[in-house]
Amino acid sequence: MTLLLVWCLLSPCLVSFLIQTSASPLLPTASPPASAPASVCSLQNDFAPGFVAEGDYVIGGIFPLHYNQEMPDINYTYKPAAVKCNGFDPRAFRWAQTLRLAVEQINQNQEFLRNHTLGYKIFDSCAYPLTGQRAALAVLNSPSQAQPSTCSEASLLAVVGESGSAQSIVVSGILEPFRIPMISYFSSCACLSDRRKYPTFFRVIPNDDYQVKAMAQLLVRLGWRWVGVVRGDHAYGRFALQGLLRELSSTEVCVAYQEMIPLLYDRDKALEIMQVMRTSRARVVVVFSAEGEMTPFLRDYMEQNITGIQWVASEAWVTASVFTGSEYYPYLGGTIGFGIRQGSIPGLEGYLREVNPQRYPSNPLVTELWEALYGCTPSPSSSTPSSSSSLPLCTGQEVLLEQHSAYMNTSSPRVAYNVYKAVYAIAHSLHNLLSCQPGAGPFLNQSCALSGNIHPWQLQHYLQEVAFSISSQQVNFDLKGDSIPYYDIINWQRGSDGKIEFVNVGLFDGTKDSGKELVIQEEAIVWAGHQSQAMVSVCSSSCAPGSRKAVRHGEPLCCFDCVPCDSGKISNQTDSIECTVCPEDFWSNDDGTRCIPKTVEFLSHDAMGLSLTVIAVAGACLTIAVLGVFLHNRNTPIVRINNSELSYFILISLTLCFLCALVFVGEPTTWSCMLRHTAFSITFSLCISCILGKTLVVLAAFTSTRPGNNIMRWLGPRQQRVIIFSCTLVQVIICTAWLTDAPPFPSRNSQHQSSKIILECSVGSSLAFWCVLGYISLLACLCFVLAFLARKLPGNFNEAKFITFSMLIFCAVWVSFIPAYVSSPGKYADAVETFAILASSYGLLFCLFAPKCFIILLRPEQNTKQHLMGKK
Repeated sequence: MTLLLVWCLLSPCLVSFLIQTSASPLLPTASPPASAPASVCSLQNDFAPGFVAEGDYVIGGIFPLHYNQEMPDINYTYKPAAVKCNGFDPRAFRWAQTLRLAVEQINQNQEFLRNHTLGYKIFDSCAYPLTGQRAALAVLNSPSQAQPSTCSEASLLAVVGESGSAQSIVVSGILEPFRIPMISYFSSCACLSDRRKYPTFFRVIPNDDYQVKAMAQLLVRLGWRWVGVVRGDHAYGRFALQGLLRELSSTEVCVAYQEMIPLLYDRDKALEIMQVMRTSRARVVVVFSAEGEMTPFLRDYMEQNITGIQWVASEAWVTASVFTGSEYYPYLGGTIGFGIRQGSIPGLEGYLREVNPQRYPSNPLVTELWEALYGCTPSPSSSTPSSSSSLPLCTGQEVLLEQHSAYMNTSSPRVAYNVYKAVYAIAHSLHNLLSCQPGAGPFLNQSCALSGNIHPWQLQHYLQEVAFSISSQQVNFDLKGDSIPYYDIINWQRGSDGKIEFVNVGLFDGTKDSGKELVIQEEAIVWAGHQSQAMVSVCSSSCAPGSRKAVRHGEPLCCFDCVPCDSGKISNQTDSIECTVCPEDFWSNDDGTRCIPKTVEFLSHDAMGLSLTVIAVAGACLTIAVLGVFLHNRNTPIVRINNSELSYFILISLTLCFLCALVFVGEPTTWSCMLRHTAFSITFSLCISCILGKTLVVLAAFTSTRPGNNIMRWLGPRQQRVIIFSCTLVQVIICTAWLTDAPPFPSRNSQHQSSKIILECSVGSSLAFWCVLGYISLLACLCFVLAFLARKLPGNFNEAKFITFSMLIFCAVWVSFIPAYVSSPGKYADAVETFAILASSYGLLFCLFAPKCFIILLRPEQNTKQHLMGKK
């Protein structure tokens, strides 16, 4: 209360000072002629005349009738000069006339207001916050007072205004102490939804939060990932940018740059912005600015001859008729944006045609309207201070034509329709207030407001709950004072006369479910640059399937490099963020776009497998042939002297060794895995045991010739069999324990080579596997040592020499086998093991039996006991 009293005490002087410094804060009107409505009176004071209509309840109207102002020099020693507003705006004049029309229609409707009437006071804000503040102070004071001395807020119930969000913030702050509700027709800043700061603010235009949400969905829908943003230097532009960045944070759209048009236009700064636009890779520019700021900016933009820009316009200028000239189309054609919902206003066209200099001969704004539309002045006496004396004279009876679209655009009114809805919202609220039944009211003790003493805050209560339909459109306010979020999607296309037409190509309905709000007809859109499809605006080209996006360090997410997917990973979509790992049994194709079954690899009957098979079968056949030769010549000295029985055992075991190699060829199974190593180890143990027995016999035979040496008595045929059986039995025991505890088993190895599944036999127990090989190696080394000791014994056919060579080859093969086996991938490991078996088997076969077969088959004359004993 204290603040309110201080405000009321100080405001008369402040209002008086501010009003005296304003040349045109009002929508002026002269004393009306006889044909004018009787309710319109003349406002005779020292700051400006205006349209004022008396009524039982008065509402205010604030409109940007001019879009430029010249501020006077302020000196506190004398009265400052008046603020000069220039740049007449016929469009805003039409909005003001819409308010007058709505009030007159309401007053003529007998169903409204219970025989009460509405009045109005209309002022000019000059599209600037400071002059908007003066207009707000002026509208608070009684129009009958030339020098207002008291706050007369009781006579003012509500205000319709303002257009710009910056002006609305100022005006709302002035009206709020008096709790006067304000309904804006064009202020969309999200900041005005803060009920703590602006408790009396309402609007019939959607909150910008919905516009930026729609804008973000549009950018995503049209594939624009790299955009620039230009905004005005005011709360509308600042909060719109913040909202857009918030909405884009969850999308793949990034902002390349953010530029600001100064509130007081600076051409040098504008040229800097245009240079950024020219050099940036962002071909799409989103603009949150008012028409007044865009006008000089676009004029300089066209002078710079910049083309190839896809403009995305906010609702503040997307339907600005000032840009419809044919000269704008090469630079602005294809612009797309969100416009506020249009509607129909009955009687508006005829009402606008009635406004002319003859009807209002001394009205300076009507004179300015005629000067703006026709480039002439109705009469020298009616010229305003801002009029040019060089303009030719005209009669004032000129007919308003359709080409005067800035004023006569009544086919698809948008802002004017919002003004119309705002006035009717006040009227419906006031009607509901006057219709209150005692005892059922919303105030203390269920009381109603007194019709003769209605306070603005009482009307605000009804405004919050008002709901009505006008021109088939629902009007109501939510708890924040916002209206239904609905936008038309506007596209700038060339008309038949070469001028720009605003074509509706879609809509955004914020009441729909998420994801279904935006509806757009892309085939109906004309794109910038006369392209057949939407312009491409990206920082980096899309990553094709088979690659992923890698964000560049220090740059936005939209700037990235395309990195091919690693082996075993795929991406089957464009612009994949990451590559997907293929399932265990699958691998990526060469393009990295799909998972294909891994190649199953084992030592099959391919070229390598067939070669090893042929070699193994050949070795077995050759061994059998040698066995046949020995059996056929079993009575000859060379067969008998070399212990024919052990030779047969060796040949049989070698045959089995060759045949064991066949088990390694083919797909591993449970039985083949168990048979591979056990059969191989037992047959080789048998073979080496036989060779060991033969070595012992050879060594014993030559040493037994010494007197008193009876060693041959302990190496008879039975003892030889016991040695062979015992040595082989040890290997059998090892293999039995191996198969019992942890037998070999088939496995699918995808770790060694990721792109393949290697079918192999896992040894089960590595200890058992190396014990088997170790035991064979032990036998081979023992044979080698014994044979090496007997290598110099007498005789032409000392078999110890051949045993030494065979063991040397055997050991060399298996020593080489170990590193080769460990390092060989996949089926090559089995091939290495098979080759080692075959190589060692062939080594034993040729070293032990080739010399004997040579004598038996090619040198039969040497197959005598004397020759073999070295006797001539």
